Amino acid sequence: MPLPTIEPQRLYRQIAEQLRLRMGQSEFAAGSRLPAERDLAKQLGVSRPTVREALIALEVEGWVEVRSGSGVYVRERAVSQRTVPTDPLPPEWGPLELIRARRVVEGETAALAAIQAKRRDIAAMRQAIDSMAQDSEQGLAPLAGDRAFHTAIVQACGNGVLVETVQTFWDSRHGPVHERLGGHFETVPSWRAAMQEHEAVLAAIRSRDPAAARDAMHCHMDKSHARFSASWRRTRK
Repeated sequence: MPLPTIEPQRLYRQIAEQLRLRMGQSEFAAGSRLPAERDLAKQLGVSRPTVREALIALEVEGWVEVRSGSGVYVRERAVSQRTVPTDPLPPEWGPLELIRARRVVEGETAALAAIQAKRRDIAAMRQAIDSMAQDSEQGLAPLAGDRAFHTAIVQACGNGVLVETVQTFWDSRHGPVHERLGGHFETVPSWRAAMQEHEAVLAAIRSRDPAAARDAMHCHMDKSHARFSASWRRTRK
């Protein structure tokens, strides 16, 4: 009988498991506030973004509660046991790790689009930003327009592998960890900021400036990463 395949566990899931064990052993008592992300990262020997992703996973599983403007608190054990899913969370890329991967790939697709984009591609990018603005004005998360913008850029490259790669990146945002992170940090002001960053990317592509398009996309990804990495104590619902 062949041995079963061992799936590699993503680092943030390993960190979540360590924290879960420490909570189960009452090292972190129910109702107590967890140490700051900076301190946890130092203790565990990992980056702060990895700790952030682990905490979000624990929140989805019901082990901790994130209180905006205060911090992350251990939930009562009985409550945690009732809310932990019967099945483990499905495999999911860490949201902050994903942004870093997108920075690498989409910086280059933006540069390539600045060389190859046709009039219809640029029109699609413009329409996507306008769609984002309309949804944002109505208080809706402009996800469809955001996806359409990044898709229009990669489609201008004329490479099916790149199109599928970028769309796979985007669609992975529908996982529970990513959606919970977005629930904490995606706001009307953050979406407006993202639209301005999109405008800069579009301007560079329209100007046929590959270096500027790459830089604008890198800037957008860096600012997105920063928004998702903001201190819990500074965020507001």
